[in-house]
Amino acid sequence: MIMKPSEKEEEYFAKMQFEKKKKIEEEKHKKLAAEEKNRLKELHLMRCPKCGMELIEIDYKNIRIDKCSECNGIWLDAGELDSVSRIGKSGLDKLFTVFK
Repeated sequence: MIMKPSEKEEEYFAKMQFEKKKKIEEEKHKKLAAEEKNRLKELHLMRCPKCGMELIEIDYKNIRIDKCSECNGIWLDAGELDSVSRIGKSGLDKLFTVFK
């Protein structure tokens, strides 16, 4: 006597197969996203967000400040604004004379 799978069994296995393939696709997308993120990071590393030219990094009182070589924009990384705000007015005046 041959047992025929029930409709629920077929549905269950089809769903399991779909979930397995979906997980494989999600992993591929994550890998591609990570690769794209790394590619963009390499492409834009030390480039001005405004004009795309190279940034010049200056170390002033243990704060790394980036200045654009073209448009003269000044860029701070995460946490550096807090450090700059603790310098005080005379320190800020001295800081900006570095860029003149």
